Amino acid sequence: MVVVDIIISPSQSCFCRFLFLALLNFDQLMRASRSGRFASINGLDDAVCLYKQMVRVKPLPSVREFTQLLSRVVKLKEYSFATSLYKNICSLGIPVNNYTMNIMINVYCISNRSDYGFSMLCGFFKRGCLPDTTTFSTLLKGLFKENRVVEAQELFRKIVQEHVCSVDIMLYGIVINGLCKVGNTGTAMELLRVMERGSCRPNVHVYSMIIDALCKDRMVDSAVNLFNDMLEKGVIPNVVAYTALILGFCSLSRLNDANILMKEMMKCKIYPDVVTFSILVDALCKKGLVDEAGDLVHIMIQNNVVPNVVVYSALMDGYCLRGRVYEARKLFDSMAGMSHSPPNAHSYCILINGYCKELKIDDAMHLFLEMSHRGLKPDVAIYASMLQGLFRVGRCSDALKLFHEMQIAGQKPNFFIYCNILDGLCSNGLVDGALSLLESMEEKRLYLHITHYNILLDGLCKVGKLYSARKLFYDLIAKGFQVDVISFNTMINGCCQEGLLEEAIYLLRTMEQKSCIPDRISYNIIVRGFLLRGNFDEAANFLDEMEERELAFDSSIFSLLLDLFQTTDDNPTLDRMIQKFTPSTLKLKL
Repeated sequence: MVVVDIIISPSQSCFCRFLFLALLNFDQLMRASRSGRFASINGLDDAVCLYKQMVRVKPLPSVREFTQLLSRVVKLKEYSFATSLYKNICSLGIPVNNYTMNIMINVYCISNRSDYGFSMLCGFFKRGCLPDTTTFSTLLKGLFKENRVVEAQELFRKIVQEHVCSVDIMLYGIVINGLCKVGNTGTAMELLRVMERGSCRPNVHVYSMIIDALCKDRMVDSAVNLFNDMLEKGVIPNVVAYTALILGFCSLSRLNDANILMKEMMKCKIYPDVVTFSILVDALCKKGLVDEAGDLVHIMIQNNVVPNVVVYSALMDGYCLRGRVYEARKLFDSMAGMSHSPPNAHSYCILINGYCKELKIDDAMHLFLEMSHRGLKPDVAIYASMLQGLFRVGRCSDALKLFHEMQIAGQKPNFFIYCNILDGLCSNGLVDGALSLLESMEEKRLYLHITHYNILLDGLCKVGKLYSARKLFYDLIAKGFQVDVISFNTMINGCCQEGLLEEAIYLLRTMEQKSCIPDRISYNIIVRGFLLRGNFDEAANFLDEMEERELAFDSSIFSLLLDLFQTTDDNPTLDRMIQKFTPSTLKLKL
């Protein structure tokens, strides 16, 4: 063998080193350039343009670069284009890999086509690849997303029993989370116990999912027990676990337990976040403890937790519930100056509703009009508040105009909107207008609830149009409409007011035939009717019947009996009726 020594001078050695570094830097620069162009894709047009550039390059770019493009398209949520792009990549003969195919399975599962996702499994085997944990995790998510829970459970069972892929904590978490979301907390708990006995031990995230699900099922004590089990097993709780329990306590109005838990978590140096605080603020406000809620917001700020629009809206709602609309408005105005939590449509809804309840309709209308200037679209709840407020102050024409504008704006009136309008018209004596609206609803074949008819029946009776009310009522029965106890009580009351006591009794006796059990209101109406007509014996008979049925007597009947006792000569029937009234038989009007 001949060995040739190559002698490189120092200057040549420096040049070679320079050349090597330059080539290395160029390669790094090209990699950075390629990854940068994928990140710069901001829309479908950019993606299409880059794809066209890529397919013109000879030789074609690697599968890695095509996969990066596909990934970027999916991040833009352009799922239809992603599907076409994948097919084109395959048609070019690009050897797609696990990562590329997993992206496509994810696209199909996001698009609620997990069946297409499963069909992709054939592509793995054709290309000599094996589906991995990511593949099956994605498919399980897709099945749960489509509410195909039984199939998801079966797939997971197959994965575990046949060792299809490695079963890690992420896979368990997907199944437990899916089961919890569909309310199958019991099966999720069983799976948790399997994890505890196996090698893949549950972490705090898995425990938190089930604690949260138990709390949402109002099984807070079971959630507390699981929380304690977690502590005993050495799993350190996080803010999510504590927040789930606090929400559970608040949902059962156990504010004292929620406060104790809050203090406990802070002692453990686990600090509540904005979600934790928002739950407590909302719970305090709903209990009427708005000042305590305000103090809690100040504590948030002191602990460097920035209140968001949810927190401020809950506090505004608390002020409005207490009739302190002025303070709610001050808070609303301060929010308008905050870039991090400006008022949203819900904030406007709270304040508009507060103004309407206080009959400050001009202030409510000003806010309503302001919404469009801020680019916010009023929802059905806001229209409902405005309509109710306008009717309450007698501005019926403005209310009807707003109802018309609402439909032009594309907001479809719902059950509550129609209730508000029918009730508003009847309350203002415009019963004919309400009747016309109801007929129009029938002609349009809109869904009509018995509540809509009950409002009109009550309105007709109150203006003395018993004949029209009677016709409407019996027409409903003839059409097979399921009238309820409110319908009967309204008609019984109308008959009693007109002195038609025999018809009132007939209606009372008819109720049970229509699967409508008379309640205490039904009987109290008739007792009052007979007492006002001086027929004490009949009134006493119905009181006896109420006693047999264990129905409570209204305190207003007792007051009427006392008035009659003072103005009527000695009457043993009156004495006997008065003696029936005791604290246990009275239904007090609070």
